[in-house]
Amino acid sequence: MTMSLVVPRDRFGLVRRADAGWTDAMLSAAVRRGDLIRLALGVYAISGPEFDGPDGADRLYRLRSIATVSSTRDGGATVLSHQSAAAVHGLPLLKPRREYVHVTSLGGGGLIRGGRHVHGGSLTDDQIIEVGGIRVTDLVRTAVDVAEAGTFAQALTVFDAALRAGVDRADLASEIGRRRTKGARETKPAIVVADGRSASVGESWSRAQMIEGGIEIPDLQVEHVIDGDTYAVDYEWVGRLLGEFDGMHKYGRLLRPGETTTQAVIREKLREDRLRRATGLVMVRWAWADLENHRVVAIIREWLD
Repeated sequence: MTMSLVVPRDRFGLVRRADAGWTDAMLSAAVRRGDLIRLALGVYAISGPEFDGPDGADRLYRLRSIATVSSTRDGGATVLSHQSAAAVHGLPLLKPRREYVHVTSLGGGGLIRGGRHVHGGSLTDDQIIEVGGIRVTDLVRTAVDVAEAGTFAQALTVFDAALRAGVDRADLASEIGRRRTKGARETKPAIVVADGRSASVGESWSRAQMIEGGIEIPDLQVEHVIDGDTYAVDYEWVGRLLGEFDGMHKYGRLLRPGETTTQAVIREKLREDRLRRATGLVMVRWAWADLENHRVVAIIREWLD
């Protein structure tokens, strides 16, 4: 059965029991068949390949966050925050935990219950914005909330993403400075070295490992013009070494219209050859598995020392 033809969806693409005209038994049966995914009480998503893989998990979490807060009847006292706000803003995170939807309750206390992590505390009016009709914490507050709860690498990743999205470093530093928590103090080294030129989670995590491993911080996205063509390099230790992070989906993202993955790989190899000839430098590469196994520092140090 094609669910999209028989079940009405709202503007977020969600199926709501109140609008579907289905009984609880019919909805439960659709969940068991795998046609629907239950996101919150009385709110569902239609199953599909768009929810497969890491990117799909991010999409599904974003919908679950929207489903949770949009079905809460509290007069607007609940605002999506932390990782859930980041999902709505489209801020990519390093190893996000998706077991809870995070909200901040205005004037209320904190608790964890029923898949919701409610954070107590206050928000100023300018820290609450609407994204697609959903109330969320603004980018500055969201980035600092996420960073405060994470590791140095996770903080650097979200700060890189926030700067890339146009947030001002001074605003992030000011928000950190207003807080008196241990977590906020530990984010200060990350905001100092955050760089919006970092183009992905993997590139940010790579730089975090370099910093923690005592590797000199390279320049990012350095452009070289060779025979009229411009090539950007992920990392460059000027006059010494070139570095590239090969992400899980890199070649898929690089595909040109009508181009196969094999053709993209060949084109990337030719690009590397041209860069090496033009600069006279070695190019080292690493992948996600090298980040997971903390091999990046050793790979770089072999050629940099």
